[in-house]
Amino acid sequence: MDFIILQFGLCTFKFDNKKKRLTAQPYNFQIFPRPYSHQAPDRRFMCQSSSIDFLVSQGFDFNKVFYEDNTCLSIQTNAEVAQGRSCKLLNISGNARIIDMGPNKGPIAIPDDQKDFINGIVDSISCFMDKNDEQSLDLPSCNGFQRKLIYQTVRAKFTSVHLEAKKGEKKERYICVTKVSGEEELKMREGAKQAAERAEIDDAVGFSKVIRKLSQSGKIIVGHNMLLDVLHTIDQFHFPLPDEYEDFKSMVKCIFPKLVDTKLMAQNHPFKDLIHCSVLNDLHRILSHKPFQLPEVDFPESFKQYSADSKYHEAGYDAFITGLCFATMKNFLGSFQKPQKDFVSPTSPLIEPFMNKLFMMRNFEVPYMNLNGPDLQANRDHVFYLIMPKDWKSNDVSNLFTDYGNVQVFWIDDMSALVSLYKKDNWKNAYNGLSGKNTNYEIRTYQSFVTGKKDNENKNHPQRKRHIEEVEEDIPKKK
Repeated sequence: MDFIILQFGLCTFKFDNKKKRLTAQPYNFQIFPRPYSHQAPDRRFMCQSSSIDFLVSQGFDFNKVFYEDNTCLSIQTNAEVAQGRSCKLLNISGNARIIDMGPNKGPIAIPDDQKDFINGIVDSISCFMDKNDEQSLDLPSCNGFQRKLIYQTVRAKFTSVHLEAKKGEKKERYICVTKVSGEEELKMREGAKQAAERAEIDDAVGFSKVIRKLSQSGKIIVGHNMLLDVLHTIDQFHFPLPDEYEDFKSMVKCIFPKLVDTKLMAQNHPFKDLIHCSVLNDLHRILSHKPFQLPEVDFPESFKQYSADSKYHEAGYDAFITGLCFATMKNFLGSFQKPQKDFVSPTSPLIEPFMNKLFMMRNFEVPYMNLNGPDLQANRDHVFYLIMPKDWKSNDVSNLFTDYGNVQVFWIDDMSALVSLYKKDNWKNAYNGLSGKNTNYEIRTYQSFVTGKKDNENKNHPQRKRHIEEVEEDIPKKK
């Protein structure tokens, strides 16, 4: 994916049955995929100016992201880096003199422009070996090819030295030469170096370990309008997303087997008639009044900063508020029980209707993704496949359908789009009125588009990304 997570909010909740209170521990993680070594991926990602502007307006501290960040190698990247490092360790280990001398392998020829440099290195090491009071020597910084030549040449000429690549204060790379008493000490140093490098890779996994623990815990994970959060979390900390929709659903269910979306809860029975706006801060405000009852929450001393301050759009605080909203709504479900229950467990069957259903924005016909099975099958009679001149815009499509109400346009390419009527009952009038009416365009039913009953001669139109657009019917008709 082109975008990445820079800040991750997480809040754990624990219910104290004696006190009948919750204990919350919100965390705010700064995430930045810093390349921990020259072998680690150098991640490139996009920024959206409107998003940056919004975060600045909310007081987002970008310095914290880049200076106080957590690394985050994904599972796949971690495996690839570890495999690459293992191959490298094999080639440069103390036994490389034996391993590299296969029948098809030989030393790299030293280029003429590198001979003076390598000879100077050999002379420096020779002088170093003659000095009994010095145990190590830092060679001048050099590039990767020069280091490879140094490894090859020095190991061929000196049998009682250990070589290790290091990084300076300004991230310059150089080789440290250390005297060893014999083969045993050489193997011991190589083993220690390999262990340190494995620990470095493990440390570079960073915040991804937290996500893996969440996955392994089997706990319910609550989010608000969380589909995009799930997408980015899996892609950045686990594996690249699959191409197929059903494969993606299976992957999500495997990694996070218990998900609850508070926005989906708020827009379904029995909450939808009581909650007129499901934006997170409005949802929290509504749940703060009757007939709802916010639970009492305690914070450990180090988490007091989130107990009173309103810090919406800081990830840790949003996570806390999301969990608080979930606790309030699940307890509200207990009011329908006989006898009534003030506390409803997150594992209660009352939560099941909302489990593993992720809210889908602006999808009025299939409002959620069902991770537990097939999605809802919507009636698409009011959706048409429109083939049109290349110079048509959304306003032109709107003008075409003006007599039948507002439309939502889903662009496929420059010459075709799916058009959805808001007034669904008008679909027959629209189809009969527009079919065969003009040679500038062609209108088909959605079913015809899906099943391919007509020739798709425009299949190879040049692709261009277009936004979903809603068009109002007060736009003047096209002349």
